[in-house]
Amino acid sequence: QMQLVESGGGSVQAGGSLRLSCTASGISRYTYSSYCMGWFRQAPGKEREGVATIHTDGGSTYYADSVKGRFTISQDNAKNTLYLQMNSLKPEDTAMYYCAAGRKWCGSNWYRPSEKDFGYWGQGTQVTVSS
Repeated sequence: QMQLVESGGGSVQAGGSLRLSCTASGISRYTYSSYCMGWFRQAPGKEREGVATIHTDGGSTYYADSVKGRFTISQDNAKNTLYLQMNSLKPEDTAMYYCAAGRKWCGSNWYRPSEKDFGYWGQGTQVTVSS
């Protein structure tokens, strides 16, 4: 029943910024408060990797080493919306970015994302960073 709708992808030059949004529908605000929300990305010929996660109940966030200090995951639970602020973009950030949700606690500092933890996925939004 849950649907994830993404927006904010596009093409930017290296050093630029984008903010991705993901809005969950088909669930109540209360239900949304019990999900792990995450962003994954997949570049052509490469494996899908977890970029960042946050639990809607709060707790620690996770960031891939490659994006630490540049990307920030946040949420507006009242709007069932997840964000990924991407600053200082690099060409290697070019990928299809996917919003995902799962019924998994991911607010602990030891959490590392796995695709198996996420049962709902958005359609993907393309991010292209040029030199």
